[in-house]
Amino acid sequence: MDWIYCLDIIGTLVFAISGVLTALENKFDLVGAAIIGMVTAVGGGTLRDVLIGQTPVGWMYDLNYVFVVLVALLLSYLFKEQILKWRKGMFLFDTIGIGLFTILGLQKTLEVGLSPLIAILMGVVSAVFGGVIRDVLTNVVPLIFRNEIYASACVAGGIVFLVLEQLSTVSTLNTVVSMLVVFCIRYFAVKYKWSLNVTT
Repeated sequence: MDWIYCLDIIGTLVFAISGVLTALENKFDLVGAAIIGMVTAVGGGTLRDVLIGQTPVGWMYDLNYVFVVLVALLLSYLFKEQILKWRKGMFLFDTIGIGLFTILGLQKTLEVGLSPLIAILMGVVSAVFGGVIRDVLTNVVPLIFRNEIYASACVAGGIVFLVLEQLSTVSTLNTVVSMLVVFCIRYFAVKYKWSLNVTT
């Protein structure tokens, strides 16, 4: 099992837990919580695959993703209070996850022959639209529509990856550096309350 797949599974778990916890806060039942966890975890990748014509979508070929969502559901019900105390750790894994999903989505889009610009957009879709679907279904304004720097961090990481791919043939290194760009921008944006808000 390679490290990218391991990070992908961990990121999926964290996204799923965040979805289930949101559902629990909104008094969803067990089935509703499972659905919210699922769309949070794989919604972005599903939407990307549909848009680029890759069907059946990726997670349907690997049941580990379904099992991960079920594990997230169980953990969230059994250890809700403990998990809520680990929000800082969850945030770190979430940030790693959006960096990874951005680059994986971008790479998959390039592989089907679409342009770099579309690839960046699909990388953003992969990383953030699971959360958008979660927020819409739970009647919350999606994070990417608020002041926080979120999707823009993914765009920056995607651009860095495309530049590095022109300069280096070491794809693994390019992936790691680009993920770090997303991570650092998102982390410091939250820490120092940066935003792209334009006041008039």
